[in-house]
Amino acid sequence: MLNVTKLLCNVEQPMDALRYGQGAGAPRSARDRKPVVVWNVSRTCNLRCEHCYSDSRADKYPGELTHEQGRALLEDLAGFGVPAVLLSGGEPLARADTLELATYARSLGLKLTLSTNGTLIDEARAARIREIGFAYVGISIDGIGETNDRFRGVSGAFDRAMRGIRNCKAVGQKVGLRLTLTPWTVRDLDAIFDLIAAEDIERACFYHLVPTGRGRVAESLSAEDTRRAVDTIFRRTVQFWRDGRTREILTVDNHADAAYLYLSLLKEDSARAASALEALLWNGGGANSSGIGIADVDTQGNVHPDQFLQSVTLGNVKERKFSAIWTDESNATLAALRDRKGRLHGRCSVCTFLPICGGNFRARALNVRGDLWASDPGCYLSDAEIGVA
Repeated sequence: MLNVTKLLCNVEQPMDALRYGQGAGAPRSARDRKPVVVWNVSRTCNLRCEHCYSDSRADKYPGELTHEQGRALLEDLAGFGVPAVLLSGGEPLARADTLELATYARSLGLKLTLSTNGTLIDEARAARIREIGFAYVGISIDGIGETNDRFRGVSGAFDRAMRGIRNCKAVGQKVGLRLTLTPWTVRDLDAIFDLIAAEDIERACFYHLVPTGRGRVAESLSAEDTRRAVDTIFRRTVQFWRDGRTREILTVDNHADAAYLYLSLLKEDSARAASALEALLWNGGGANSSGIGIADVDTQGNVHPDQFLQSVTLGNVKERKFSAIWTDESNATLAALRDRKGRLHGRCSVCTFLPICGGNFRARALNVRGDLWASDPGCYLSDAEIGVA
């Protein structure tokens, strides 16, 4: 996750300590971080998004963690000292006891984020979310109006998501947008930024597509279109800042963005580029992400290095505590992910920006090339830019 606002505009942002080692409470290094844990509380979903990594539908799925097992997981995560838990799905609000579990998590002192399609957040539910104390509610929108509805498979989904956003705003709940970059959604990028301004939305995350689940058949952007999309994100972020309406803008799941941001800054402001580089070197990109700074517990209790590496299972919390699974140094896959640089091959292994990109996103390499250590096909930088002859 790249905080574009922090790095381009030098504006202090939440989680700077965890991401860039800056501010009170920063760990000694990115490798010392406990993971932000994504818990997929349910696979059930009322939408049918083209890019869904969990291939969710409006069905009931057997074997999901029970209420008691969920409480035990939250107790372990709190005791382990994770910095945050992200409740996701499917659609997390499709599970009847999600907000009860969230209330219990907050009583344990856990910081909570809710990742939702927003369509189920009526006024009463928004008020309860605010009362529970979620730090942030991320609502997914993939384009404006019909673009979103086509991508998400249900007519009216955009209007219902917007109602969810407005209901959260009305009770003072911090809320943001989440959008996946695809050939369809990038057509509305400028309109999305206009929407962020018009609705006074505090935060937006732009995700690069990871081909897993139904996302395997979703259409990825070309390298050229990716650059144009990232250019738009950079331009509009800076425009917000210059207009005195700073928003927290992030890109997610493509650590090549770090190198591209640094190269962009280098052309305009060498001092700012040097400051950004220092933060990016501390962060380390993908080398300190999956298996270190991020973890996933799926609906069945399986633990994964991140939510997109569903084919790599490290253990199951029904049988063993998450904290024990995560600290098991005998797990060969986990150890390899934590010491990946010597295992990489292809462009990633010889890239000039390996110290800040960290070999990019391993889930994309595995799901596209069938090789966990192959070069990431999502890298949109040229050979010349990354120093490859």
